[in-house]
Amino acid sequence: MTGEHKPHDRTTGDRTTGDGTRAVRAGLPEPEAYAPALPGPAFAAHYHLPDGADLLQGPYTYGRDANPTWTGLERAISELESPEADAETVVFASGMGAISAVLLSQLGQGDAAVLPSDGYQLLAPLGERLRGYGIEVRTAPTGGDAQLPLLDGAPAADGGEPRPAKLLWIESPANPGLDVCDIRRLADAAHARGALVAVDNTLATPLGQRPLDLGADFSVASGTKALTGHGDVLLGYVTCRDPRLAASVRAWRKMAGGIPGPMEAWLAHRSLATLQLRVDRQAATALALAEALRDRPEVTGLRHPGLPTDPAHRLAAAQMRGGRFGCVVSFVLPGQEHAERFLAALRLVDDATSFGGVRSTAERRGRWGGDAVPDGFIRFSVGAEDPQDLIADVLRALDEARAPARGATGG
Repeated sequence: MTGEHKPHDRTTGDRTTGDGTRAVRAGLPEPEAYAPALPGPAFAAHYHLPDGADLLQGPYTYGRDANPTWTGLERAISELESPEADAETVVFASGMGAISAVLLSQLGQGDAAVLPSDGYQLLAPLGERLRGYGIEVRTAPTGGDAQLPLLDGAPAADGGEPRPAKLLWIESPANPGLDVCDIRRLADAAHARGALVAVDNTLATPLGQRPLDLGADFSVASGTKALTGHGDVLLGYVTCRDPRLAASVRAWRKMAGGIPGPMEAWLAHRSLATLQLRVDRQAATALALAEALRDRPEVTGLRHPGLPTDPAHRLAAAQMRGGRFGCVVSFVLPGQEHAERFLAALRLVDDATSFGGVRSTAERRGRWGGDAVPDGFIRFSVGAEDPQDLIADVLRALDEARAPARGATGG
């Protein structure tokens, strides 16, 4: 079947290579004389088909089903998400395409799902759509494993037995609040009740966390963010070790048509080569920035899982990998106007949404609605700038934001 892949490292012949080596080599074809190491994108809506052949056995028949450029990227992501066990990846046109594919391919009328109440903001409207399809949706915050009691559900209104959840959706670290839950504990509890487990791994990346190793059935992410890291590609993916689950997600992609373009897939694969370099640099700078913000009197609610004082640090350190706690720092400034003055004063940071790019971005998250955050809440995505330059810019902008606005009068 198209998309099936057995992890392979042609540099060492085993699965014990380092993250950087794996990222650089992942998904590449066997060397061929005079051919590029990473073949260019395959632009094709249809392919030549042999007469009399079983078309279901062919790798490429129609452009909505499969594409050689997707295949290379899917193999690469599988090697990063699951280097020690066979896995399959299905790529999508966006992260929401991947999220929707898992939920809508696995849930039907009468099922129940448990979702985080503090995850990505589009989960809430998606949950409402699921309710419209006759699916019961239960929500709880990420922190404190608060989703755990919801797996069993409450007794039915007619006095019948509680309906156990069919699917548990985890986002850890959660976006934008950066809370963390015990993925292994929740996955074990869900499986004991017959439920599937999906983990949104966008913020951590497969170098910072491997949900499948922690018991998840699906590792899902928006490749738009840190995975590709340049702010120029929309992409999503789902990785599974169970071929049946991967097939169901792939079938949903075929029916819904949420396919990525070949150029986007090629750009994503190209970007993986620098993933470890970017993730390590950004994580280290994010921690340094969080440490620099700790003593600022106007900063409250500071969160970064790498801070030893963060409520999530102990658990994050146990289940995240290599000291990579992500590139996002969140904090609260005293109100909307103060936050907007801070953002306007930044010189090395773009006021933009999304996170994970090589150029630092920050935003007042409350401007979008949908997130239960204070008006002065800042989600800061650390890029690949020199740490000392970035931190100096942030501290200078904070100083300027504290000063009275020009033209203000006393009284």
